[in-house]
Amino acid sequence: TIINDKYELLAFGAKIGRAKGKDNIDEISFSEPIEGGNAVVIHPAKVGGTRHLSAAQFVHDQRDATALVASQDGHFTIYGWSDLQNRVQAHRIDTLLL
Repeated sequence: TIINDKYELLAFGAKIGRAKGKDNIDEISFSEPIEGGNAVVIHPAKVGGTRHLSAAQFVHDQRDATALVASQDGHFTIYGWSDLQNRVQAHRIDTLLL
C-alpha cells in the first residue's frame, strides 16, 4: 500500500522498482530495539524479502520518504534516509509492538 504525506491511498499491492538512472542499493544501517542492539551495516536483502528490499530501494532513491513495511513473517521495519550516515537506516520495531 502506498500513501502520501496526507495519508491518501495512492496504490495497493504495488511493487516499487528502482528509479531510472539510480544505483541499486547495496548496504543499509540496520538496528533493533534490544539491549546491546547496535546498528550494523548489511545488505538490504538480509532484512527481509521483496517488500523490504523494495522499500529500502525506494528510500534510497527518494531520500525524503519514509517506508513502513509489515511482512508476512511478522517483521515490521521502518526505513528512512540518514544524512549523517549517507545511507538508508532500517529499524526493526516488531518487538515494540508486542
